Amino acid sequence: MNKTILMVDDEERMRFLIEAYLKSEGLNMIPAGNGQEALEKFNENHVDLVVLDIMMPVMDGWTACKELRKISNVPIIMLTARAEDEEQLLGFQLGTDSYVTKPVSPKVLVAKIKALLKRTYSEEENQNKQNSYDGLYINREGHEVKVDDENVYLSPKEFELLCYLIKNKDIVLSREKILDAIWGIDYYGDLRTVDTHVKRLREKLGVKSYLIATVRGVGYKFEVKKQ
Repeated sequence: MNKTILMVDDEERMRFLIEAYLKSEGLNMIPAGNGQEALEKFNENHVDLVVLDIMMPVMDGWTACKELRKISNVPIIMLTARAEDEEQLLGFQLGTDSYVTKPVSPKVLVAKIKALLKRTYSEEENQNKQNSYDGLYINREGHEVKVDDENVYLSPKEFELLCYLIKNKDIVLSREKILDAIWGIDYYGDLRTVDTHVKRLREKLGVKSYLIATVRGVGYKFEVKKQ
């Protein structure tokens, strides 16, 4: 797969352990012990995915995630010692793409990394490379979105959600259907995850947010209304 993972955790033993598993899968790893170091290494290297622990010295995972989202749409997996819905919702609001609860199983973490890499960089997602909808331009191959020629930076989950809505243009999609399609049937979060991501996506689309319509009591649909 030849991808590079930025592994951010203040436990050196954990970093060494995950690196061994990643190498066995043909993946490269860059280690960092805190959020500040992670940002520095991210700016110095090509990174395809970031694994962020939440509780770290100097700069915690929440802050690092927020700073990363200002400059990149790289996939982010958060490591958390707690599995509460509210904490996961906070992470999704900041732009997190997936969660792994501690204590971490290296095999499970690497499996999630590989799955997220595949979804993000899969050739299948690059079909129908370019489309334009009433001033909203999307390039699936380049993972690029523009609104009236201005770049819009989406997280991988936001981009995947937008592509899914566009693929089903003019079709009303329930929250349950969206949750299964984007997060998978093994996801244990609730339907507010969908609402949170739609809200963030609309905010980023700005004047084109009307393209994602709410169907009260059902869900959402992507539609281009005739002027």
